[in-house]
Amino acid sequence: MPETPKRVLTLAPMPPEKSAYALARYSRSPDSIRQSLEWVRAHDSQKFLEHYYFQYGHASIADLGHAAICFEGISELAATEIEDEPLWDGQAKSSRYQDFSRTGFITPEEFNPAQAAAYRAAAGKLLAAYKNVHAGVVNYLRERLPRPAEMSEQAYERNIAARAFDCARYLLFLGVPTNVGQVVSIRTIEKQIRRLRASEYAELRSLAVELAEACAAKPDCIWDPAAECEPLCPTLARHVEVDSHAVESRRDLKLWAEQNLPPPATEASEPVDLLHPANVPADIVATLLYPVVTRPFRELYEIACGWSAAQRAEVLDLALRSRKRRDELLRAFRGGLYVFDIVMDIGAWRDLHRHRRCQQFRQEFTVRLGFETPQTLIDAGLDGAYKAALEEVSAALGELPEPGSHYLIPFGARSRFLFKMDFAEAEYICKLRTGVKGHFSYRRIAWLMKQQMERLEPELGRLIEATPPWIEDPLKR
Repeated sequence: MPETPKRVLTLAPMPPEKSAYALARYSRSPDSIRQSLEWVRAHDSQKFLEHYYFQYGHASIADLGHAAICFEGISELAATEIEDEPLWDGQAKSSRYQDFSRTGFITPEEFNPAQAAAYRAAAGKLLAAYKNVHAGVVNYLRERLPRPAEMSEQAYERNIAARAFDCARYLLFLGVPTNVGQVVSIRTIEKQIRRLRASEYAELRSLAVELAEACAAKPDCIWDPAAECEPLCPTLARHVEVDSHAVESRRDLKLWAEQNLPPPATEASEPVDLLHPANVPADIVATLLYPVVTRPFRELYEIACGWSAAQRAEVLDLALRSRKRRDELLRAFRGGLYVFDIVMDIGAWRDLHRHRRCQQFRQEFTVRLGFETPQTLIDAGLDGAYKAALEEVSAALGELPEPGSHYLIPFGARSRFLFKMDFAEAEYICKLRTGVKGHFSYRRIAWLMKQQMERLEPELGRLIEATPPWIEDPLKR
C-alpha cells in the first residue's frame, strides 16, 4: 500500500522574514511547504518584502514571521508603551517576586542637571521607603500568619515576601528599571517602532532606533552556537517611519478639546463606571477625546450625544485629517459592546493592561486623583511613613517639568483608564482577576466590574462567577 501523505508538518524556527516569505509563497502557489522552503533558500526574501509588503501594502505577509525580542534595563514607563499593542505576547519583570530596592532608577533625558539632581533625590527616597515598608510588612505578616505545619519554611517565606511586595510596590515608580520579553509578528514590530518613534519621551524614541537596528543585525542570543544566523528583519529596519498620524491627531484633538468643550462637570466618579453606548458615533467621539482630557468617559459621551451630527463630524474629521494611505484608523474607532471607565492605581492597571481581547485607552499619568493606601499598611501601622513618602514625592513632582516628571509618579497613584470589550472578555477578567491568588487591588476592581455588569445587564451579570474580595487565602500562590 502507498504511504499515506503526512497532513501535519512542523517547521523549525527560521528568520522571521524568511518565514514570512515562505508562508506567503505557500499561499500563492500549488507547491507543498517543502518546495516553498527550497524556493525561498534560492531567492531573496528582502526583494519579495520590498515589493509586496512595503510597496503594495500586503500587510498580512508580515503576520507570518515572528521574532523573540527582549528589552533590558528600560523604565516601567517605557515598558507600558512597548506592551501597548492589541496583538502582543510577552511578559515583564514581576514586582511581586523580585526586590526592586537595589535596581536603581532611570533618569529621564528631558531634565537639565538641576532637575535631574532633584529627581534622583526624590527617587532615592522612594526606593528607601519601599525597602522599609517591605521589611515592616514582612514582620507584620509573620506575626499575623504563622507558618502552617504542612508548608515548608522556604515556601512560607516566599509567600510572605510576595504579599509584602504587593504592598511595597505602591512606592515603586515609573522610572524604576524592568525587563520585557516579547514574541510578536513583523507587523507588530513595525507598529511598535512607528509608535515609539513618535513618543513624547526621549527614552522611547531612542528605543525605537535601537529596535530597528536590532532587527537589521544578527541575533544577540543564539540557541545553537554552530548554527548560521541571519538578521531578524533587515527589510523592516529600512522602511519604518514615525507614526505622524497619531502625533498630529492627538495634538489636534487636545487643542480642539481645550477650545470647544464646556467646563467640566466634575472629575469625581465611581472607581468603576460601566456604559453600553447606543450611539456609535458619539461613542467614537468620546473615545477620541478621552486620552487628551481629564474627564470621565460618561461625561464625554453624554456631551457627544447632545451634539448634532455636524458637530460630531467636526471631531471625526479632525482626527482623520492627518491620515495617510498606509495609516490604519485610530484605535478609538474600534470598540466593544461595553465600556468600563476605571479609576485605579497604576500598579493594578499594569496587571489589567495585559488583557488583549479589548481596546484600552488611558489618560495622562497623574497624582491629581490621589493615592491608594493598602489596608495592610494601615493594619501594620506603616501608613504614616507611606503617606509621608507620597507627600514628599508629590511636592517634588510639582517642581519638575513634564514629561520627565512622569517617571517619578508612584504605582500607588490613581489614574483613569478605559476598557472596551464584549461580554465574554468581561466575564473572563472578572473570573480570573478576582481569584484569591491575585493582587488585592485588581481583585477589588474586577469585583466592581462584575457588580456593574449585574446592574446594567442582570441576565448576563448573573453568569459571571467571581470571588468576593473579602474571601482571602494570603498564603496561597
